[in-house]
Amino acid sequence: MMNDLCIDIDYQQLYKHGQRIGGDVFLLDRSIGSNIITATLSDGLGSGVKANVLASLTTHMANKLSFSPIDLNHSAEIIMDTLPIDKEKGISYSTFTLAKIIFANDKSFIRVGLIEYDNPESLRFTDSSPVEWDKVTTVLNRKNAVKREVIYASEFDMHIGDRLIFFSDGVAQAGVSLGELPQARTRPAVYGAKTPVVRSRNVSGVGAMGWGEENVKKFIEGVLEKQPDISSRQLSREIVTQAYKYDKYKANDDITCVVVYVRKPRRTLIVTGAPRNRESDKRLGDIIRNYDGNVIVCGGTTAKIVARELGTDVKSDRSPSGTLPPASIIEGVDLVTEGMLTLSAVNERLQKKVLLKNMPEDPAKRIIKILRETDQVEFVVGTKINDDTDDPSLAAKIGVRFPLIDQITQSMERNYLQEVEISYI
Repeated sequence: MMNDLCIDIDYQQLYKHGQRIGGDVFLLDRSIGSNIITATLSDGLGSGVKANVLASLTTHMANKLSFSPIDLNHSAEIIMDTLPIDKEKGISYSTFTLAKIIFANDKSFIRVGLIEYDNPESLRFTDSSPVEWDKVTTVLNRKNAVKREVIYASEFDMHIGDRLIFFSDGVAQAGVSLGELPQARTRPAVYGAKTPVVRSRNVSGVGAMGWGEENVKKFIEGVLEKQPDISSRQLSREIVTQAYKYDKYKANDDITCVVVYVRKPRRTLIVTGAPRNRESDKRLGDIIRNYDGNVIVCGGTTAKIVARELGTDVKSDRSPSGTLPPASIIEGVDLVTEGMLTLSAVNERLQKKVLLKNMPEDPAKRIIKILRETDQVEFVVGTKINDDTDDPSLAAKIGVRFPLIDQITQSMERNYLQEVEISYI
């Protein structure tokens, strides 16, 4: 059975202006069968390829250690001992924020272990209210380091309505060009200053050291007050977009923001394949009629059966279809598409992690767009393949439909940490 709570984790990222490779790296992982999710953001020194390699090394090291029996704080010290120090600047080659999320199968408890090193301070909210919490400080004594290096560790529970937000310097220092804002050079640097500072006319709320963590916090408060149910994907986009605006649409640094949100899940039902018999047709109609969420029907024969059971007709849809068969319309159903060709395109794009903006305007993109805003996906797979087969699940496996659905399921679970259930009818 699907859970009534979900852990919504998503991020948005923009590369530094002129760069094709980001120096910020975000890694989200959950081992198959495990009740542990790790979300790691690392900011490599500088930008481009070198920064990306160092940040990638950090995130993967943190990810591996977080799944080990080693204490999370000790894991952070191991990472720091492994990371080299830049000989000229005397600072670490990369920073990181690591959230290790442990949860019960039914989400009755969600426990977060958080490690922060040299990234901007993470933020927490309950609904739209900021939350303060205690952290344990560990001071490192590494050779050649020219500044005080500190790791902050904390643990806390998350409940419905809670959010954890962390981001790179590209957010906190948005609006700074080479460390200063135009017309602000005569004033002392005030990070996230509340007092007025001289600033460019079109940059509001940004001090000489950039947007600042306090101002970022206030911005998020405002967004949450207006949109209390905003998803992690949308909220991270709002934050990154605002930072990009302060940079006058030419990012001064890589801009990355991660949001973790505990909320009620959004559900989608995908129906494909004709049910085994006429009695199952009625059951399918009842499932769709009573479903609380988005409904997608894939397949021409399936669509006719669904329309009949819902007491309506299949109508043509003039939306763009590209090289795929066009979609249709059934009253009471969110999306109706052709079957195997469209699902094959969905499968290929999910496996390759193709971005929505890079997809052609066709029914496969419409399916994926719904799925990307979904937490729990339920497939109902029709088994009318061979009337001599008694086992419905075996009948589904005989057809080409089953392996395709299985591959889509694996992509959604592995790449997007979505919950998926498959039933046969």
